[in-house]
Amino acid sequence: MVGMARGRIPDSDIAAIRERTPIEEVVGEYVQLTPGGVDSLKGLSPFKDEKTPSFHVRPNKGYFHCFATGEGGDVFSFLMKMEHVTFPEAVEECAERIGYQINYTGGGPVNRVEPGTRQRLIAANRAAQEFYRAQFTDTGNTDPGAEKARDLLRDRGFDDDLVAEFGCGYAPAGWDTLTKHLLRKGFDFKELEAAGLSRMGNRGPIDRFHRRLLWPIRNSAGDVIGFGARKLFDDDKLGKYMNTPETLLYKKSKVLFGLDRAKKSIGADHQAVIVEGYTDVMALHAAGVHTAVAACGTAFGEEHLQMLRRFMLDDQFFRGEIIYTFDGDEAGQKAAMRAFEGDQKFTGRSYVAVAPDGMDPCDLRMDRGDAAVREMVADRIPMFEFVIRTIIGGYDTHHIDGRVDAMRRVVPVLAGIRDDALRDEYARQAAGWLSWPDPGEVVAQVRQEARRAGRRSSGPALKEGVARLARRAEEKEREAAAAQAQQSNLTRPDPDDG
Repeated sequence: MVGMARGRIPDSDIAAIRERTPIEEVVGEYVQLTPGGVDSLKGLSPFKDEKTPSFHVRPNKGYFHCFATGEGGDVFSFLMKMEHVTFPEAVEECAERIGYQINYTGGGPVNRVEPGTRQRLIAANRAAQEFYRAQFTDTGNTDPGAEKARDLLRDRGFDDDLVAEFGCGYAPAGWDTLTKHLLRKGFDFKELEAAGLSRMGNRGPIDRFHRRLLWPIRNSAGDVIGFGARKLFDDDKLGKYMNTPETLLYKKSKVLFGLDRAKKSIGADHQAVIVEGYTDVMALHAAGVHTAVAACGTAFGEEHLQMLRRFMLDDQFFRGEIIYTFDGDEAGQKAAMRAFEGDQKFTGRSYVAVAPDGMDPCDLRMDRGDAAVREMVADRIPMFEFVIRTIIGGYDTHHIDGRVDAMRRVVPVLAGIRDDALRDEYARQAAGWLSWPDPGEVVAQVRQEARRAGRRSSGPALKEGVARLARRAEEKEREAAAAQAQQSNLTRPDPDDG
């Protein structure tokens, strides 16, 4: 059996799902397959760039083999490799595809999902995206919002090809235009409500989005699972951005906009660039940075980080790089601190890329071109350095009081760095950025605070330690000033000379 939070998947169910899932159909969503002999299909490897097909599928035997990389296995292995999911998740995905009801054992009570529900919701979202896209591209559309949506993207420097690649659409002004369209296509209201496309109004079912520019949000496999919507008119009293609500498909803590396009480059480059908006993702891709993704309707969090780790094939050596792009304002600094306080096993390979003059990536591209966007990413600095310098930058370090106040803020942050070597090194660098006379004193104080970190309260001890450092710094400043004055007296010309 395979363990899951909702229970265990019996071996008999695993075997039945494996046998009933057509591997050629699953693989065919990723690889263009052609006949390759008796009970054999072939195509270009999805794991490696190649010109001659070396990837083979044996439908009757239910397995694949890639001669270019040596990878092989059953349909579960293929999904695990392509989507970086766990074995139980691969089993569940296949079960959903074929409408198989898994008989979980040993778990607590769970809400059963009817077989085929997931595929119906995906189909509804796909049909909605096609509808929204048609509303966007129809130049004969008399709804003024359609032209306004096109202009918004055009004014940001996105050409028609890029907009089409991202599938941007428009939600029309009518209250139930999409809902009626999808009902005519055979979906029922409960499905549309479950997909987050429709809701019940005072007089019946209505659309969730109206008069808004839309971006389809896809899972890593490329299925549309929700939408991000930007308002276009000032009389729209709802928020500037809206997202599909939480559904069976759309879990905002587990979704990254652009991941379906970026996943291959993320794996190849061992790098992911985290931006804050849909147009920022588009701007980076347009500029040739194909590893850009964004959280949807929530802050970038731990589950997003774990997803990216899997796609980067990250291991215990933490080769992958997470590059955050934060605005230079207070909100951006808070976002940096949230990221810093996350999983620090990875933070040692986390960086920050900041555009000049506090611009976001989309504005930077409009103002200075694609090369400036690429340069912004290339000029990234380590997360630790960004956070510490940001804290210090909030104080007037030209005076001892400012340096002491900055030290009070910096010491606990430095002490929170889990890697001993990194902690000591950044303590030394912080001493330099603070113009602290003796870096060794700062290192010692940070080490002491790190040892106390597990105790209930280290406030008084920390204040005492920083105060002691302050007194030493003041003494050294006075000594330095006295020495400078003495040297000045020795070299000052006598007023009577001459």
